[in-house]
Amino acid sequence: MKNEQGEIVIYQTEGGQSLLEVHLGKETVWLSQAQMVELFQRDQSVISRHIRNVFKEGELAEESNMQKMHIANSDKPAAFYNLDVIISVGYRVKSQRGTQFRIWASSVLKDHLLKGYSLNHKRLAEKGSADLEQAVALLARTLQGNELVTDEGKALLEVVNRYARSWSLLLRYDEDRLELPKNRHPPRQSLDYGRTGKSIKALKDDLLARGEASGLFGQEREHHLQGILGNLDQTFDGRELYGSVEEKAAHLLYFVIKDHPFSDGNKRIGAFLFLLFLKENNLLEQSGINDNGLVALALLIAESDPRQKDLMIRLIMNLLAGDTK
Repeated sequence: MKNEQGEIVIYQTEGGQSLLEVHLGKETVWLSQAQMVELFQRDQSVISRHIRNVFKEGELAEESNMQKMHIANSDKPAAFYNLDVIISVGYRVKSQRGTQFRIWASSVLKDHLLKGYSLNHKRLAEKGSADLEQAVALLARTLQGNELVTDEGKALLEVVNRYARSWSLLLRYDEDRLELPKNRHPPRQSLDYGRTGKSIKALKDDLLARGEASGLFGQEREHHLQGILGNLDQTFDGRELYGSVEEKAAHLLYFVIKDHPFSDGNKRIGAFLFLLFLKENNLLEQSGINDNGLVALALLIAESDPRQKDLMIRLIMNLLAGDTK
């Protein structure tokens, strides 16, 4: 059905406990705060706090991710939030319903927003990856042949070139038809907070001796690293949220670089702990990421938009999982 704000579709939660009128518009879906309370089954104060923090922490910009809409039986317009905000809040409250809603919303958006465009999905799936690979390979050869990039830049091109091969996998992921890589590995060893602190201290001492670090290097801010390591071992309904070495390693690298748990040295410590975790889980030798590649990857994560988090995580995991062809 349609109203003055655009199209409305009905979303029913698993088990049929809740029905939500979801607004479609501006190439996304929109829910009010009250609807998120119903969706995530959390108190209004909890949802309100998380929405404020999404904007306050700079994860998303309020002006482009919130809009006012008039609703029935109300004289005042209500604030509605788009799918990016909904996903962020769902992640923060660790709601399985949030995952179910994202899958549903992605499907609905494709059905509604791609309709009317002459897009050959089969050709895109079959040829899009090869075309993209050729374009990226040409770019890499051109830049390297003319010596237009540094060693780190060449490594970054290698990362992007390798990632282009996983483009078809990402397409299937977005269409909810992607199988998990068969060569993902179950985690065998977590990083112990106490031993990790000693390892970082040893790294700091080595860098200080070489004049490559300051006294601020590795100084943890309010047990932030402890929180990150704890998050990696979270469980939901008796199952680990991050169920493989690749997934844990990717989140470890991303969180340390982006959340700045240390006063100084977050990129170097993030890369160090990433390698340490892979080593303790017997995956370091087959990871396929060389020194320059790791530097380039850390820089890419540091410069990435927070809204690209899922993309960065998939990039790291695909690199760790090996060749995606």
